[in-house]
Amino acid sequence: MRSHHRGIGEDGKARMAAALLACLLLACLLTPAAAQVGYEYQYSYTYDYWGYIRHAPDAYRVRAVFNAGDLGLTTPLLTPSSLFMKGERLYLVDSGNHRVLQLVKDGKGFRLEREITGFSDGAAGSTLRSPSDVFVTDSGELFICDTGNERVVKLDPDLNLLLTLTKPTDETFDQRLAFLPTRVVADATGRAFVLARNVNKGLAKFERDGAFTGFIGAMPVSYSLTDQIWRLLSTRQQRDQQASFVPTEFDNIFIDARGFIYSVTTTFQEYDLLWDNARPIRKLNALGDDILVKNGEFPPIGDVDWGVAAGYSGPARFSDITVLDNEVYVALDKVRGRLFGYDDQGRNLFIFGGSGNMAGYFRGAASIERDGYELLVLDSLEGSVTVFEPTEYGRLIYLATEQYQRGEYALSAESWRRVLQLNGNFELAYIGVGRALLRGEQYEEAMRYFKLANDERNYSKAFQEQRKIWVERNITWLFALVVLVLVVPMAVGRIRKIRRELGEA
Repeated sequence: MRSHHRGIGEDGKARMAAALLACLLLACLLTPAAAQVGYEYQYSYTYDYWGYIRHAPDAYRVRAVFNAGDLGLTTPLLTPSSLFMKGERLYLVDSGNHRVLQLVKDGKGFRLEREITGFSDGAAGSTLRSPSDVFVTDSGELFICDTGNERVVKLDPDLNLLLTLTKPTDETFDQRLAFLPTRVVADATGRAFVLARNVNKGLAKFERDGAFTGFIGAMPVSYSLTDQIWRLLSTRQQRDQQASFVPTEFDNIFIDARGFIYSVTTTFQEYDLLWDNARPIRKLNALGDDILVKNGEFPPIGDVDWGVAAGYSGPARFSDITVLDNEVYVALDKVRGRLFGYDDQGRNLFIFGGSGNMAGYFRGAASIERDGYELLVLDSLEGSVTVFEPTEYGRLIYLATEQYQRGEYALSAESWRRVLQLNGNFELAYIGVGRALLRGEQYEEAMRYFKLANDERNYSKAFQEQRKIWVERNITWLFALVVLVLVVPMAVGRIRKIRRELGEA
């Protein structure tokens, strides 16, 4: 595109530079520190039907960033590994300092309520060693992955030991391996599901009394292309001598309000991603089956196009995942520090964040947790917690999603239209309007929105319903047309035959 601006003289350039410099200096003096490091805007985008990046308004913005000093700690965080939010309390696992920090909301921030470094197990006490995760039940009981001591401990709210989960003695567990639990969740019945390092059989399930009852959710076997070619060309003896192929491991887990366990893994082959063979995100039911819905144009894998830039290469590798009450799930990419949000249909809602040391960017994206609609991200290298709050754009997306889930289809369609006013390139908003119209039996209008979004699946549904209505409305005319096409020619032929017979008589 050609520019129609006139050139700026040397004096004009000097005045402009001086003015810009003055403005920058004034902004630095008058703007709070939070805004100076980029709290206001994030780099946000989505992907369209063709897999191209479409820039989008920010669905979230940084509300605050907390480090050890802000939390009232005298010791800096050392390789923190996990966050867990329960009510007004935030639990932060500070692995390198062998402690779990129990923080409580204080205004817009948090303050230290207690520091958990051990617990009472009767006559003597016991200390934590390199803990890696914590889970808190509705009754206030704590499950802590005491990794360095090769156990999971269950404590009451006063930190008295209730139960210890140790290495299963079952034959399904390789007794040569150390039991190194890294993540734990528990369901409403008190059953605990433990993710252990170097265990690739799925999640170890322990009943309420601590009894080990097996594994669930084992990942499928992963073969590389080289492995497959080798196995085709090798002899049976060579195949027997090869190390057996084993399922891949989970990296993190989250249990939602309905008891479904979401898991993420970073162990997969890149070429398996777009064919949906890698399944970096899974949703497990009680039987351990993956029931994650994937109705988006692309499976929930993070970025659908990746290259080499700024020293980073390859696809997203999710370190953690969290799920909101509206079934929107957000996965955290440890490679580029990005957050990927998906609805309950597996459609991408937003992408933001990045790698760096500005606010809203991360050097070591380790853990993500939600507090209502807010998102909290732990940076293990910076030793900080970043709190994101939804923008008007993000709140509208959630509102439209929840209205649809409640059956308020007309309201949902209107909310999605408001989203489109803020982001006309957001294909999911067109789909959202179309789905709401489809449920509201406005099929012809729904077809128009689905066509704009290139949503062939839902367009076909609306078209079939619209065709039924058209047939019902025009059944009389259709019947008349059938009579006209079939009966009339037969009658005419019959009359002509009779005339011929009479003429021959």
